[in-house]
Amino acid sequence: MIYDLRHRTTYNYQDEVSFARCVLRLTPRDSATQTVLESSLTVTPEPSARRERTGPFGARIVTVRVDTPHRELVIEARARIDVHVPPPPDFGASLPWEAVRAAALMTRDIGPEGAASFLFPTPRTPITPQITDYARQSFPPGRPILAAVAELNARIHADFRYDPGATEVSTPVAQAFAARHGVCQDFTQIMIVGLRGLGLPAAYVSGYLRTIPPPGQPRLEGADATHAWVSVWCGEATGWVGFDPTNAILADNDHIALAVGRDYADVAPIDGVILASGAQTLKVEVDVIPQEEPPLPHAKREGRG
Repeated sequence: MIYDLRHRTTYNYQDEVSFARCVLRLTPRDSATQTVLESSLTVTPEPSARRERTGPFGARIVTVRVDTPHRELVIEARARIDVHVPPPPDFGASLPWEAVRAAALMTRDIGPEGAASFLFPTPRTPITPQITDYARQSFPPGRPILAAVAELNARIHADFRYDPGATEVSTPVAQAFAARHGVCQDFTQIMIVGLRGLGLPAAYVSGYLRTIPPPGQPRLEGADATHAWVSVWCGEATGWVGFDPTNAILADNDHIALAVGRDYADVAPIDGVILASGAQTLKVEVDVIPQEEPPLPHAKREGRG
């Protein structure tokens, strides 16, 4: 499936900004399941300096410095992506989860596709006994890894309420778990904490999810949103498999990955600092357009990470 993506972020400031430095993770990554055909990233006002690099987990990172005084900053990323996720493997034929844990603990690969970097806790995803115990219910001795993770994926969807107003980006994972509600960031980090508590490698994936508007409704411009899900290492033969606990589904050709990391901090689309006083407002517009659909009119869809 080929998609045209547009991600436009607009900051408006009450007072003039004299300096801004932004770290941008808005260029989708190439991987075994998707190919970046085209990409561009523009910043207005024009940056005085721009540096590009590849992050430790394969993300394409652009750092810009804006010295021109401004009251509005616009960052727009566009890309064309070919997503080609293979059919899911046989859940029952996958390795026992204990065998995957043992293999993960022996791995030395710390590259973007290796399991080692995704075994350990982070400040946002600390090992939490209550979450480990919750996850363990899906992992009886000898159960195939894919079947166990699929059950955990479905349980989180069933047991937690999607509530965009319940949490913030900084909400601790233990707090979201105790409240049993949140958004896709919370569901994803809860699942990651549970899996890592059992010794299983789990990665945080940021990106976009294609949704289909109701019959007869047009695709309106700018109402799509970023999404998050979990990628689980299931052994050398199977590799990484994506699970979406917000929707209780596997990540498939409707999921377009932007960046992969240990938690949200590794994949935040925009980080940075500004020199200014006063308030600011933020507007984010995202369009995910399948190639077979006409580019206009666009369709809006609800969905927030």
